Amino acid sequence: MTSIDRRCISASGRCLVAAFAVASSLLLVADAAAQADWRPTRMVELVVQAGAGGASDRASRMIQKILQDRRLIDVQSTVNNKPGGGGAIAYNYVNQHAGDGHYLLMSSGTLITANASGQTPFLHTDFSPLAILCTEYSAFVVRADSPIKDGKTLLAKLVSSPQDVRIAISPGLGNANHITIAMAVKAAGGDVKRLKIAVFASSAETVTAVLGGHVDLAVSPASPVLPHLATGGVRVVAVSSDKRLPGALAGVPTWREQGVDAVYGNWRGVLGPKGLSSAQAAYWGRVLGRLVATPEWKEDLEKNLLSDQFITGDQSKAFLDGEYRQISALMKEIGLAK
Repeated sequence: MTSIDRRCISASGRCLVAAFAVASSLLLVADAAAQADWRPTRMVELVVQAGAGGASDRASRMIQKILQDRRLIDVQSTVNNKPGGGGAIAYNYVNQHAGDGHYLLMSSGTLITANASGQTPFLHTDFSPLAILCTEYSAFVVRADSPIKDGKTLLAKLVSSPQDVRIAISPGLGNANHITIAMAVKAAGGDVKRLKIAVFASSAETVTAVLGGHVDLAVSPASPVLPHLATGGVRVVAVSSDKRLPGALAGVPTWREQGVDAVYGNWRGVLGPKGLSSAQAAYWGRVLGRLVATPEWKEDLEKNLLSDQFITGDQSKAFLDGEYRQISALMKEIGLAK
């Protein structure tokens, strides 16, 4: 082979390498542009781990309505209820669609408490955190004629003679209402394992039990208490929020105001299947940010005494990590986690 032939082959090779490099870079640019412009192209499913009619279902249907009415997304959406197994059926269903941004899991603190208590193997790290939307705090409710006049009196009894205070919660041990009462008693120096707790199917039933004198205290989300508060049948002696709740409960002090550092609420948020791209997560973060800014969403929060807590991306992941550490430790003290 002559030197001229070698030079021709070398030049040709360099041209091929250069052409390949240009083609590769163009593909990368095109792929990056496609990722940056990601948006759903077919029906979006809002998956709920509970049946129709509950708080999670109601919140999901409100979100779906705002998405459609405000045309925040270009496709249709639907609510898909997947109850059962402590949420495991819904969690497994969502993660059968790894990397697919058309599936959204409407989640709450139950995700963490169910894992800590051994009900499900799923944890927040099995999903792609998209946003925390709001928090629902608990109210501590006694009958209007109860000798328990305030939170301090209640905690004094729960610390000195917990067997004398019959407590109603719903819908199961280890949920947000159970954690809330345990947190307050622990902060006051009491033994959370000695609490006398009865479990009811719904928050409405716990308040009815208080009215009937079957229990001394109901720990319930705030909104189901409002009708009975309006008729004068019950008294709310404390709320578990960091600041006072609005509306009819504006006059009720927090635990912090009564000398006990106990703040806890049942967060509600949106997770995606594992493996969502940064573009998919960013898209849903933007959409949900517009959703929580709508008058409809704000009115719903106020009506149901929910507190705004909108965070996305890495902040929502850090929030969930912190929740898991705190709640799993407390549930061990309650005796509901190993």
